[in-house]
Order: sequence, then structure tokens, then C-alpha cells
Amino acid sequence: MSQPLGGSDQNCRASTRDQAAATPAVVAVKHMRRILVATDLTAESIALLEAADDVVVNMVPPKTSNVRAALGDATAIITRSDFKLDAPLLEHAPKLKLIARMSAGLTGIDVDYATERGILVMNIPGVSAIAAAEHTLTLMLALNRNLPDIHDSLREGWWLFDRGPQVGKQLHGKTVGIIGLGRVGQRVARLCLAFGMRVLANDPYIREEQVNDKRIQLVGQGELLGAADYVSLHVPATDETVDFFTADMLGQMKPGACFINTAHGGVIKEALLADALKDGRLGGVALDVWNEEPPFNSPLIGLDKVIHTPHIGDNTAEARQDLSIQIVKQVIDALDDRDYRNVVNMPLLPGLNYSDARPYMQLSESIGSLQHILARAPIRRIAIEIIGEDMNGLIKPMTVGILKGLLAPIHGDKVSYVNAPVLAAEHGWRITQAKGIKISEYSNVITCQITLDDNEEISIAGTLLDRQKPYILQINSYRIHFEPRGHLLIMGSYDQPGVIGRVGTLMAENGINIASWHTGRAQPGGNTLTVLNFDEALPESLMEILRGQDFIRHVHQLHI
Repeated sequence: MSQPLGGSDQNCRASTRDQAAATPAVVAVKHMRRILVATDLTAESIALLEAADDVVVNMVPPKTSNVRAALGDATAIITRSDFKLDAPLLEHAPKLKLIARMSAGLTGIDVDYATERGILVMNIPGVSAIAAAEHTLTLMLALNRNLPDIHDSLREGWWLFDRGPQVGKQLHGKTVGIIGLGRVGQRVARLCLAFGMRVLANDPYIREEQVNDKRIQLVGQGELLGAADYVSLHVPATDETVDFFTADMLGQMKPGACFINTAHGGVIKEALLADALKDGRLGGVALDVWNEEPPFNSPLIGLDKVIHTPHIGDNTAEARQDLSIQIVKQVIDALDDRDYRNVVNMPLLPGLNYSDARPYMQLSESIGSLQHILARAPIRRIAIEIIGEDMNGLIKPMTVGILKGLLAPIHGDKVSYVNAPVLAAEHGWRITQAKGIKISEYSNVITCQITLDDNEEISIAGTLLDRQKPYILQINSYRIHFEPRGHLLIMGSYDQPGVIGRVGTLMAENGINIASWHTGRAQPGGNTLTVLNFDEALPESLMEILRGQDFIRHVHQLHI
């Protein structure tokens, strides 16, 4: 490892950091957050949103023209499940920081473009599981008893004394095949068991030991399709599930079985279902979701043995209240940097709480800020190592924190935890991540080494005290312990008598109080590195005086 931070004071004063030249550092200013609401929220949730600090609520009808006109000054937008937020529309939102979808699905949101822009995208998985599961059983029961046709016939004045045409079927004793055993699928399974049904399930991501009720049988896809009287889909909307249910799978279904989909419209082509109904292979179809919404061109609309509803699976008073309250709380917490629940493009692993990860990300971001201020040439490579059990599962979010710290002086508030990896790739930085070996008495340490275009290397190691307080342990060969917060002065000097006194006198003459002083040296009589903490930033005139001192090699200040 080469020893950086050296060289003459002339070289240090003449050097510039190319990556900081384009955009000056941005000073954060508190301002009102404007929340655009393009969906139906309950009165309680609106009141909760309006009661938040520094928030202005703007409610508009969920139409593209209305939203486009209001996006210009929006900080966040809350939308319903069928509203499209593509890249052309998002281009009208220069200040947007957050997209909140009031459903589990993200269809219609250009998540990749939002990520490039550093816009958080969040959803609400599982909140409406009860409503969706109950709607599935509603459709199943309605199919069994042919309720829509019988209801319409009586309304039109017909009373059939021959009850034969009205005969239905019972759910009891039948077999249901559930494809997708997530939150909704599991609730459907429990409801079907209560009706006395045999329950088969297929989900490649669920193991037998994860199924608490052993009456639910995990089987292969082919076995499920061949045995089920009802096939009910509950798969998520992903690239893998687009047109997931194929004509071949329809052909494997038990003759006369019913097909139910309350999950997502893209999982099967509706023309396949229409053909299977017309030739008698299916006994019925019930859909709440569609290939195109509204389904103006669906071949299933108006077909016999079809029950169709307009995507109302989660449309209950209870689900609407739960969805409204939760999405508002998520938005407020994210804007206040308290929590990032259900943000799909944040670098957090499933099950990892942001409150636990946040101190580690802040430590990493401060390391990145220090790396940037010390670099005298463009960055070429970044190597990150973690040590210790406390940091297991955190290397990805900590890497993003380092990248954000490195990039913030270049891009200002346009960089976030979301788009930092994208911007780093645009700069051509090569990034490696690994678990390292213990280098100090501390059990949990992160080390970041950047390599510059001139082959200089800068390595910084840090840890958390009490798992909360960021603490820098070492900068290259300088063992220097300090908390990276506040107004910092980073000073490289020569190890000679009188440096502390001369700097102290200079500060006193200018009315500057030194809050803390930390010095490390590579070897006696060599070079030293000092970090000072002040209550406020030093004026540029005083920085110029410091740079002119004969014991100074380089000096920089930053605020963390």
C-alpha cells in the first residue's frame, strides 16, 4: 500500500479534483415537502398526512393530464394500482423523491428510470390479503352456483319451477389448486380448508417446513393441474410471471375444472381462456384482473360461464383504510429519513430493518465523504471489505453509503442511496466487495480503499461504537480515532515541534474555538495527519493562511 497525503504544499495547492469540478457541494435547506395524492385516501389518512411537519398536500384526480400539471413541484406522489407513471411523465417531475403505490403491484411504474433519477419507489405488499382472499372465494362460490345468471333471471321476472337448470355445485369435498403460496395464497388455502376442500399448492420458493398447516399439500405443477377442480392463481407480477400460465398448462387441467385469477392480469392471455371455455375444456372462469384495464377488448367479457369483476379484490372499507394509513405512514417516515419500509429499489435485503442498517450506512457515507476530500485525482477503483458478525448482510447497503458519500460533492442532492450505484457505473468506477481479515482490536470494521488514476491509494477504516456512533479508526498508515461529524478540518503536516501551538494560536487570533483535535503519524519525524472539529466552517481567508504555512502539506475542510 502506498502512503498518500504526501507531496509538497505547492503540488497540494495546485491540485484539483476533477470529479468535484462540475457541481459544487449543495447546502441542504429545509423546505416544504409537497405530496401529490392521485388516488382515494380515507379522511383519517389525509388528516395524518396534513398533520406532518413541513408537508403540503395536493389532491388531484388520477388522470394523466391532471397529474402531469401538478408534478412540477411535487416531492412525492401517492398513486393507485392502475395509474401509469412512465419515464415521459416522470420527466415532468424534476423535484420528485418518492413514488408510493397504494397496492402490492408496481405495473405501470418505470422503476428503472426512477432508480436512475434517485427516486424511491414503494408499495404495500400483503395489506389487502384478507380482502383479496375473500374475493377469491366469492368468485369461486359464484361460479359454483351460477349466481349472476340466476340473479338476472329473477330480476327479469323469471321463476324457474324446474330447478334443474339452477343446480349448482358444492365446494365441500372438491380439490383446489393454489399456484403461489404467498400472503394471499395462504389465506385462500385456509378459507378453502374451512369449506372442507382438499388443498394442493405449488410454489417453487416455498419449502414444506414453511407450511404450518400440514393439510396444505405442496405438489408439483403437473400433479396440481391434473387433480384440481379449481385452479386459483396468486403469483406476483414479475418478468418471470408474464404469460406464465400457458396453453400447455391449460391442457393439463382436469376437464371441466374452473380457472380463477385475482392476482395479476399479465399471467395468462385471455384468448387462451376463451378458447378453452368455448370447446368445453374449462367449466368456468372468474377474473378480477385483466390483460388490459379497462378490458375493452377482452374476448371473455359477456361469454357464458365467465364471472368478471373490475379489479376490486382489495376494495373493501377495511382494506382501503389499512392501505391508506400504511402508505401515508410509509411516505412520512421515508421523507423524514426514519424508515424505508417496502421501498423496492433501496439496497436493503428482505428482513433487514432500515433503523438497524442506518448507522452503518451513515458510517459508510462519512467514509466516502472523507475519501473524496482527500483524493487529488479521479477515482478508478473502489475496494470494500467488512469484518465482523454485526456487518453480515450489510456490505451492499454500506457500499451504497460509500458511493453516496463519494458522489454527493459531485452531483449534489441528485444522488441518493437509490441511484448511487448507477452514477458510479457512469463514472466508470470498478467496485469490489469482500469479507476481510481483522486489522484492529475492534471486532466490526469496514475498510474502503480507493485507487486513483495516478495509482495513489487512500484507505479508510471505520466502525460503530455501541452500534450507533460512527467512528474512524485509521486513514492509511495513520491511526487516528475521531467521530466523523460536524465541521471538520483535515490537515496533513510535517512531524515537527510547534505545529499544535502555531495552529492553536492562529485559531485563537481569529476567534475560532477548536472542539476536538486528533493527530496520527506514520513514523517519528515523518508526516502527520490531523483532524480538527469546529463549531462552524472556517472562512476561506483563514484557509488560505493555513495553506501558506511551511509545516502544511495539504489542508481541506468539509461538513458531515
